[in-house]
Amino acid sequence: MKHEKKIALVTGSSRGLGRNIALTLAKSGADIIVTYRSGKAEGDEVVKEIQALGRKAVTLQIDTAKTSTFEAFAASLKEALTTTWQRESFDFLINNAGIDRKSPFAETTEQDFDELMNVHLKGVYFLTQKLLPLIADGGRIVNTSTGLARFSIPGYAAYASMKGAIEVLTRYLAKELGPRRISANVVAPGIIETDFTREALSHPGAREFMNSAIALGRVGVPDDIGGVVNFLCSEEGRWVNAQRVEASGGMFL
Repeated sequence: MKHEKKIALVTGSSRGLGRNIALTLAKSGADIIVTYRSGKAEGDEVVKEIQALGRKAVTLQIDTAKTSTFEAFAASLKEALTTTWQRESFDFLINNAGIDRKSPFAETTEQDFDELMNVHLKGVYFLTQKLLPLIADGGRIVNTSTGLARFSIPGYAAYASMKGAIEVLTRYLAKELGPRRISANVVAPGIIETDFTREALSHPGAREFMNSAIALGRVGVPDDIGGVVNFLCSEEGRWVNAQRVEASGGMFL
């Protein structure tokens, strides 16, 4: 098994891309810490699926928009590591949790901006900082960006700006955590068919337009992303560091 005796924490892994990432890592041998914001039942279901693969898994609640809760989350994580794995560290941090707030630049409210920033930038920054003492030397950090940080579709100025900042942050993480042999990379999905994009794809002609804009001719699915994260966490991916890996099927080339 590629990830035998490795433990991954995947934020927002009760559904969507996070769920797929968690299951893909588990299929490669990793044990998983599943986090959810409000969907405990969904998180527990993912844990059952992981356990059915013969791996260990637990669920932990966290709202990544609320930095004031990170201290308590770190304590809960440390307790889970000790109780379930008899360890004081984990190996892979996958910052995946996200929200959507689509609006034209001219109509974006300060509340929309702050909600996006709190989850996609501030939350990632300070959660990673808080968990650094618990990440094993030689571990991996994989942050989630978006194709929208490279190409522009009206309505996503705020969201994409946060993701652009994450791409810069990732390079700094790689540089500053290098002495601990912790690598940091970004995976940037194109449009993927999940709950996150259901509304956007439901508009008349939207799916056809997206299909035509992608070199491989179709909208992505979660299975297109989990394997990319899995590679970056694998021994084969050990020399990839500070990179942005876009997985979009060749969108807007």
